[in-house]
Amino acid sequence: MDKLIKGIAGVIFFAAAVSAGSAGAADMAVKAPAVAMVDVWSPWMIRGRVLVVAPEASATIDQIPGASVSIGTSVVPELDITYFFTQNLAAELILGVTPHNITGAGTITGINVGRAWLLPPTLTIQYHFTNFGAFKPYIGAGPNYTVFFNQSAAGGTITQLSVKNSFGFAWQVGFDYMVNRHWGWNVDVKKLYLRPDVSMNNGALTGRVRIDPWIIGTGVTYRF
Repeated sequence: MDKLIKGIAGVIFFAAAVSAGSAGAADMAVKAPAVAMVDVWSPWMIRGRVLVVAPEASATIDQIPGASVSIGTSVVPELDITYFFTQNLAAELILGVTPHNITGAGTITGINVGRAWLLPPTLTIQYHFTNFGAFKPYIGAGPNYTVFFNQSAAGGTITQLSVKNSFGFAWQVGFDYMVNRHWGWNVDVKKLYLRPDVSMNNGALTGRVRIDPWIIGTGVTYRF
């Protein structure tokens, strides 16, 4: 009888130990902390903007003292790509084309000179301020190379027009206001300094044009 009682007690003790161990393992499984997801930082940002390109133009024509030009304002779409080297330091490349009408000013006021398209890729190095929450202002500066194409003279007094491709310089200020991690709104102002050489009527008229456009844009930001 004693042996039977001891055997039953041993079985009960073993079962209780197994049950306690299972319960402890279950508690550990329930109470184990969740693994935090790592927020991977992406260096890429793109923007789609509408630009107002407003040249502050003048010119010198070697053969006509006091002659100048006026270049019309243009509104165009634009795409830019930004790469962040760090949270603060980035490079931005803008891509877009703008058409402009050119008319005479000064002593040739009233003469229709012609029309030209500009492709002004501009690379700026930017500093982004990151201590204002969703509001992220930046400043930047860098080189520009403007390609002039589809140039056409107006006819009449001006029978041929050629504006040479030109290097320039740009500075900018702007900000992104981020609605969430990916999407935001951008406002950007750039100033370009361009001094291309120009010839008209197969070289009978030559000179230099100061274009110096303001480029004012606004649009959507997407951060990858």
